[in-house]
Amino acid sequence: MSHTDFTNRFAIDPLTAAGFGTDELRSNFLLPPLFVPGRIQLHYTNYDRMIVGGAVPLASELPLETIKPAGTPELLARREMIAVNIGGAGVVTVDGERFEAGTRDMVYAGMGSSVCFASVSADEPAKFYLLSAPAHTQYPARHIGIGDAKRLDLGAQETSNERSIFQFVHPEGVKTCQLVVGMTSLAKGSVWNTMPCHIHDRRMEAYLYFDMAEKTRVFHLFGEPDETRHIIMKNEEAVLSPGWSIHSGAGTANYSFIWAMAGDNVDYTDVDAVAIEEMR
Repeated sequence: MSHTDFTNRFAIDPLTAAGFGTDELRSNFLLPPLFVPGRIQLHYTNYDRMIVGGAVPLASELPLETIKPAGTPELLARREMIAVNIGGAGVVTVDGERFEAGTRDMVYAGMGSSVCFASVSADEPAKFYLLSAPAHTQYPARHIGIGDAKRLDLGAQETSNERSIFQFVHPEGVKTCQLVVGMTSLAKGSVWNTMPCHIHDRRMEAYLYFDMAEKTRVFHLFGEPDETRHIIMKNEEAVLSPGWSIHSGAGTANYSFIWAMAGDNVDYTDVDAVAIEEMR
């Protein structure tokens, strides 16, 4: 019996998105709950063919299964994957090699790999955030701890955006075909992320917001720079950002988020900046 649920998310152009109301925006760009106990959730997007998902193993391992939109006997037959753990201690097994993954650790699995997910304790299960994109060559499996990531400290308290950026995957680090992944944590008293904002039509992006209290929210900004909308998000929710859209936001308290990109290049600095006076 399958333990995997999936959806196929069709691409939306900016003119169509500009006419959406709240429910239409949420149904097209906000993903359903990713972290379902004992299940794997996969959302196949038609933005650079990125798959965004989650896996929450309990007492038993959860092997990665293929899904119909991928069109291959194994999900990673022509893909690579990154799993970032935001829950309790876990283990990712890639082609028989075990990688222990504490909270905020990442495991990379290359093209052609078989993958299983496990929790050290079912009472405090791991929560693996899954990101997958098409691949053209096989790179070796790797574990990256939060302490191994490239860290950048940016912003200031007076502008409410003091934050630390952790680049898990970047051109000078782990080799990938398309995936670029990192995490940003905001300091207490800071709420703004990615402002001034930017777009990068060469790459789509997905944001997962977490480390949020039950009644806090993030107002995620979305849309073309001169035609913005917002999506209100709670803890452990993910949102899709097409290449034509900004991806920014402000919270009612500080929070963390994982950003992930796939597309034409892996250059973190390849962005088109948007001056704040140009936004509407």
